[in-house]
Amino acid sequence: MQKIALVTGAARGIGLATTKLFLEQGWQVAMIDRDEPALDSASADLEGARAFCCDVSQPAEVAAMVPEVMARFGRIDAVVNNAGVADFGPIEETDFRRWRTVMETNLDGVFLVSQAVTPALRESKGALVNIASISGLRASTLRVAYGTSKAAVIQLTKQQAAELGEYGIRCNCVCPGPVRTKLAMAVHTQDIIDAYHDAIPLNRYGSEREIAEVIVFLCSDKASYVTGQIIAADGGFESTGVGLPALRG
Repeated sequence: MQKIALVTGAARGIGLATTKLFLEQGWQVAMIDRDEPALDSASADLEGARAFCCDVSQPAEVAAMVPEVMARFGRIDAVVNNAGVADFGPIEETDFRRWRTVMETNLDGVFLVSQAVTPALRESKGALVNIASISGLRASTLRVAYGTSKAAVIQLTKQQAAELGEYGIRCNCVCPGPVRTKLAMAVHTQDIIDAYHDAIPLNRYGSEREIAEVIVFLCSDKASYVTGQIIAADGGFESTGVGLPALRG
């Protein structure tokens, strides 16, 4: 029986890398994104993938999207809540509209999609993987909304694991550290890159594929007794604190 994954934020970045890895491993994928042109372009040549345009921050769109996925595939075995927005700025400059824009997608979207897919996951005894961030595990400057939203996703994952385990649904959370995406490389100065390298024990950024490997593992039968876990895929960044680059060899 071929398994079905639903991946949000699938048009680019970690979501697209995760989609491709699922396909390589024989899954079919419902690709969800609100950027319809980017979604159509990303899914065009991916055999086994089907695009569904949906803004996960909108309850009505989510309520319509899940039945469409079920009508197309008949089941859902894994859900990856990857869709997110980043808005970095000082606390004093983060007005309520900016705060809500981040929360609507990063937190509300995870809640809405998770709730909508729960009946399907109960049927399949499936897996739910939420994508948070290293910023949800450790505070950093300019991330009052983003970091708080991701910390909330971590707690939401624990709540889901506690309540949905009785149905055989496994719920885990992946917290990526700095990832070498096109967007990150476009906005990170050399000073920022050097600072990250100094603070990360593996001395480099991660790749989208490396994050996808962790996500797909958690969705697989190989992780059949893993639930309620928060996994930082971050090269050791979270475990080491500030670090002392001058002492490194």
